Amino acid sequence: MAAYMINKNNFQEEVLQERGTVVIDFFAPWCMPCKKMSPVVDKIAQEYEGSVKVGKVNIEEEPELAKEFGVMSIPTLIVMKEGKVQKRSVGLKTKKEVEKMILI
Repeated sequence: MAAYMINKNNFQEEVLQERGTVVIDFFAPWCMPCKKMSPVVDKIAQEYEGSVKVGKVNIEEEPELAKEFGVMSIPTLIVMKEGKVQKRSVGLKTKKEVEKMILI
C-alpha cells in the first residue's frame, strides 16, 4: 500500500487521533527532490503497514497544514506520535534515514 493523501478534512482523524506513529511527507508535484523522495516514502508505507501510518500532504492543495507545521522547504518529513511532533527533517532522505526517524 502506498502512502495516502492527507488533507484538512481527514487530518484530525488520520493524524491527530492516531495512537501510533504517523509519518507525514510534505511535498509539491513540481519539486524534484520530492519526486525522488516519493518512492522512499511509499516503500516505508508498504514495509511498515500496520505499525506506522504514512501520509502525504500536497502543500499547494493544503497550504494551511504546511503553515501549521512551519513547513518552509520541501520535502519535509514529520514524525508524530499520539498527535505530537516527535521528529522532523528537511530535504531528501534515504530509506535508512527515514527508518531511524520512525523507530523512536
